[in-house]
Amino acid sequence: MEEKQIMTPQNEQSQLEKQIRKEKMLKVLKYVLLYTFLCFMAIGVIIPFYWMLLVSLKTTKELEAPIQSLFTINPQWINYKIALTTPGFNFGRLLFNTVFVGVISTAGTLVTTILAAFAFARLKFKGREAIFSLFMATMMIPGEMMVISNFKTVVDWGWYQTYTALIVPFLVSVFYIYLLRQTFKQIPDELYYAAKVDGTGDFKYLLRIMIPIGLPTIITITILKLMGSWNSYVWPNLVADKEEMRLITNGLRGASFTDAETGRVSYNTQMAATVAVTLPLLLVFIFLRKYIMRGVSRSGIKG
Repeated sequence: MEEKQIMTPQNEQSQLEKQIRKEKMLKVLKYVLLYTFLCFMAIGVIIPFYWMLLVSLKTTKELEAPIQSLFTINPQWINYKIALTTPGFNFGRLLFNTVFVGVISTAGTLVTTILAAFAFARLKFKGREAIFSLFMATMMIPGEMMVISNFKTVVDWGWYQTYTALIVPFLVSVFYIYLLRQTFKQIPDELYYAAKVDGTGDFKYLLRIMIPIGLPTIITITILKLMGSWNSYVWPNLVADKEEMRLITNGLRGASFTDAETGRVSYNTQMAATVAVTLPLLLVFIFLRKYIMRGVSRSGIKG
């Protein structure tokens, strides 16, 4: 009986060590499964981009082969030159239209978003919460349901086939207003009351205090808006389908990438044009993704 009592501390230590080893093994197994899953998901995302790049560098003979290889030993960089000089795909003009529309619409959206977010977050007026709830309810309406009414308005006002039709209908975004309002609501009320005591007006307070504090979210909104303008397709194709008014996605869809010898679609040059259109947006996301994550995370703390 005495010997059993003497061994008890050793047994407890042994069981504790086994428990620690078990927890470590479970932790390692959890991370192995997690990163294995993430690797498979990453591969699934990367494969389409890799295949797009690979096809853009292949010859027509390689594309027509019955068995497709996963690499090419003779990359055809000339496909990009051919793609960017294809009739109907005026890359310079398309790029100008897209950047012009994107910059102007983004600047206008920032103005309306900042002013509306400030009003809903800081100013006290009757019906504020009801109006904001009504704004939020409009987010439940699919955008496709408003295309016909917006198109009729554009035509009636004489904006058809103009830059105005591409810019004005999207100067207000309820989602961006909500995003920035959540950031503004995190700013303590004491700062606002102290500024009021010092004689600072609302507009000056917005410029001097709220905008600098909410700058990460504003940068996020700017990036997302520019990306949305770059990717827009349906609306520009509807209201500005003339060749000189097309944006870059519409120009890519409307260009005719055909082989001069066979008359068939030249998929390698078509993919080269697609890479040229996709690459700027991809680089923007890669280098600015931390600002997007930071802005979104700051907006979700306080309701």
